[in-house]
Amino acid sequence: MAKKTVGKKNSNLGVKTDDLKKDYVEVRFHGRGGQGAKTAAQLLAEAALLEGKEIQAFPEYGPERGGAPMKAFVRISNKPILTSQPVVSPDFLLVIDPTLFSLSGLFDGTDKDTVMIVNSKTKPEFPNFKGKLFYVDATGIALSELKENRTNTVILGALVKVSGVVSLKSLVKVTENHFLGKIGSEKTKANIKMITRAFDEVSE
Repeated sequence: MAKKTVGKKNSNLGVKTDDLKKDYVEVRFHGRGGQGAKTAAQLLAEAALLEGKEIQAFPEYGPERGGAPMKAFVRISNKPILTSQPVVSPDFLLVIDPTLFSLSGLFDGTDKDTVMIVNSKTKPEFPNFKGKLFYVDATGIALSELKENRTNTVILGALVKVSGVVSLKSLVKVTENHFLGKIGSEKTKANIKMITRAFDEVSE
C-alpha cells in the first residue's frame, strides 16, 4: 500500500501518524458502557471530518448493560475507507478506564508499532505490550475540572498531542458543538479544559 499521509509529525513526543504504512489510521477505544467511549470515537471522527478526511466510527458492545467492557473504533483516511470491519490491529489503543488493564484480549492485534494511551497517574507496566506507551491522569483531570469521573474527552486530548491525527483546534470545535446544547456552557467549558490539560500533561 502507499505510505499513509493522514496526520502530522509531533515534534514533542516523536510519534508520527504519517509513518504508518497503510492508507488509514485505526484507533481502538476500550472503556465500559456509559463511560463515553462511543462519544469519544464520534468526536474524533467529527474532528477529522471537519479537516476534510474520510472517517468511520462505530461501537462494539459486549453484554448490554452499563459498566460492561466495550470497544469503539475509528478510522481516518485521505482516501475512501473500503472496510467496515472492527479494528483488529490498532495504530492507537486508548484505554479510558484503568480497571480494564487486566482485560483479556486488551492487547490483541498490537505490535511494536502500536501506540497505547492509558488513564493512569503513573506509567503502568504491561509485559505483553511491545509498543509505545503514554499515560495521563484522566480521572484526576476529570474530577478536578468536571467534578465527575468522565474521562473520554481527556483521553482525546492526549491522543491529539501524541498523534497529531487531528488538530487540537478541530477537536475543541467539535466538542463545543456536540456538548453545548446537551450539557450547557459550564460543563462544555470544563470538557474543553480537560482536553487542553491532557494535551499538555500526557507523559511517556
